[in-house]
Parts: sequence; structure tokens; C-alpha cells
Amino acid sequence: MALTWDDLAGAALARQFPDDPGTVAARVHAIGDLQTQTARSAFIGLGARFPGTTHAEVTEAYAAGDIVRGSTIRGTVHTASPEAYTVLAEATRVGQHGRWARVLGISEDLLAELWTSIEAYARTWRTPDELRAHVDDWLARRAPGSLEAAADGPGRYLSFAHGALVRRPASGDRWEGQGKPVYGTFERTGPATLADVVRHHLRTHGPSSRQDVAWWAGIPLRAVEEGLDGLDVVEEDGPRGRAYVDLPGAPPPRELPDVRLLPEFDALLCGYDSRARDRFATPEHHRRLWNESNGMLLPPLLVDGRISGFWRAAGTARRRPLEVTWFARTRRPRKAELEVPVAALEAALGITVTDVSVVREVV
Repeated sequence: MALTWDDLAGAALARQFPDDPGTVAARVHAIGDLQTQTARSAFIGLGARFPGTTHAEVTEAYAAGDIVRGSTIRGTVHTASPEAYTVLAEATRVGQHGRWARVLGISEDLLAELWTSIEAYARTWRTPDELRAHVDDWLARRAPGSLEAAADGPGRYLSFAHGALVRRPASGDRWEGQGKPVYGTFERTGPATLADVVRHHLRTHGPSSRQDVAWWAGIPLRAVEEGLDGLDVVEEDGPRGRAYVDLPGAPPPRELPDVRLLPEFDALLCGYDSRARDRFATPEHHRRLWNESNGMLLPPLLVDGRISGFWRAAGTARRRPLEVTWFARTRRPRKAELEVPVAALEAALGITVTDVSVVREVV
């Protein structure tokens, strides 16, 4: 019998909402990685999965290097354990280096030399301006025809979006803020292969279609097939006529009969092909949550294992109101059900929620 969206959701929930392994570093490693170009997402995501996780605990894990943050797969920002970040860096090398070579109009071999020079330069923490000046100087000597491409459009991110650097706040310890960062070279924990990339995704998001893995990692389907060739996997038919692969001995599916306040870019959406996220959200709800024009996602509301709304706690004040929006024709979250997730949000962000309102939206 073919897998259903509900089957896939239950299996993914078992990986994304596991038993608490104890430390922040172990929690991050257990769920794989968190997409965090919105810096607060790591705090909110951990609080949603492991209620009671505090702002101080996450900050300390970042400061100690037990978890790291930087631009990796798809050119987006992710937080992961050093072991997992090493795997994300390999996916980035495969998925992004050819793109950057085309942007600059140089060979991939020459691009690899540029990356090596950036890593050597960033052995000391560097600002974005310092990194850009280093790239401009290198290109002026080695590939002057690429200077214009490096200055405009995506080229502005050339110096730090290739998976070999990590970032931290330039001043203070406001890891949940969007302040200016500095970048340093990431010390990999060892070699990584495409098989490691696929294994990482299946361990933390599976079962997955090949398209899911390709989208999440930002790599072509042929690279996914190469990774699968190095793995022992099980395969079953599933929705949309796609085959879904998984690791043997995966945890049994679980239900999540409660309410969670998830962060922007949560893995329940961003871990999968953007055109096939039905395991957690209907296409109509997904369109409401995801702004295709700027790539932003509203922070989702999870009710009984389904994404059926969103929430806002706008501003940066330590005291702020919370508005929860649920979509018509889905189950309305009760005020009493929001007590635990609101407390988890308060602990994770170090804020006080002054008022909670629940409103309905017709989609």
C-alpha cells in the first residue's frame, strides 16, 4: 500500500519532535538543522520542540561553538551542530559552487582557489566589508573581468555564502537579533560525502522523495542519486506518483495532539520540495504562509500535527502582545492550549507576552 501524506507527516514528526536528549547542542543535532536567516528562529524552533529551552541556554551554546550558524545550503542561513554543519558545507559545495562560477564567469577550479583564499583570510573574524574587499583584491589580480559581477546582485554575497564560514554577532551576545555579523572560517569535523548529505536529510526529515532532498540541499537530482548509491535505504510509493526513501530502522511515527508556535522557515515546511509540502499544510494554506515575491514565510501555527495558521509577536520589546491566527475550516486553538506554547516562546526569547488574542482568517 502506498504511503499517504498522513503517513509521511507522522514519520517526520517522530524525527522533528523527538524525546529530549538533554543539551541544546544535542537537541539541535537530533533535529538536524534550523533555517535561521531570521536569527530568532533557532530560539523559537528549539522552544517549540523542547519546551523550557531558555534564551540563555541557546546563547551559551552559540557562544561556546557547540552550535554554529552560517550561510550554507541554497545560500540560506542555517544553525547546526559542527558535525551536521560539515555535511551542510558539502551540500553547499556541490550545489552552489557551479552557480558562483557561472555568476563570475570563471572556471570551478579558479573558484575553488578563491574559496581557499577566503577561508585563509577569515582565520581572523572579518566584517562583510572586509571580506568583500578581499574578494575584490583577489579578483583584480586573478580575474579582473569578474569584478562587476561580484559587485552587483547575488555577487554581493559571494564572500560568505559558500558554506565554509560561520557567523556571530559583531558586538554583544544578541544571537537572536538581526544585527551586523562577523564571519570566521569553519573548522570541519572531518570529510563528508553526498551519501552523508542524503543520510542527514533522511535521518531528520524522512521519508523523502528525491525531489525533497534535492530542494532542501540545493543540489541536482543526479547528486541525490549519487548519494543514494552509497546508502542502504528502503523505498515505497507515495503521493503524487513519487517514490519515498528512508533509512532502515527509522523511528515509528508519532502524533502531536497539541499546539506549537513554530518559527519562520520551520523544517516542517522548508525540509521539503516547495511544490509538495502537503504532509503538513494544504496548498491553499501554504500560499498564504509563503510570500513568493520575497521568499519570506510567516511563523506557522501547528495544531494536532497540521499547520493551520500563523502567529505574530511583533516588535523587539521585552513585553509584547501575541496574536494567533487560525484558518477557517480548521480546528480553532483554545486559549488554554496556548498556555504551554506561549510559556515556551517566552522562555526561548526571554520575553513576556502581555496579551494573547486568537483570530480567524478565511483563506
